[in-house]
Amino acid sequence: MNMPKDPVMLLSYINTQLRDNYESLEELSKSLSVDIDSINEKLNSIDYVYDPKKNKFV
Repeated sequence: MNMPKDPVMLLSYINTQLRDNYESLEELSKSLSVDIDSINEKLNSIDYVYDPKKNKFV
């Protein structure tokens, strides 16, 4: 999967995917074959963390 490289664009993309298609970050990761750690690292760099209760990065 070709994910956006820009962290802000990645944030928008991931949160939209989580909202519309996936019940968890783990499910998204498996389905799109992406590494959770790399997503977290990139989004943490702009001060966003995954909230499992809300199923989005906040």
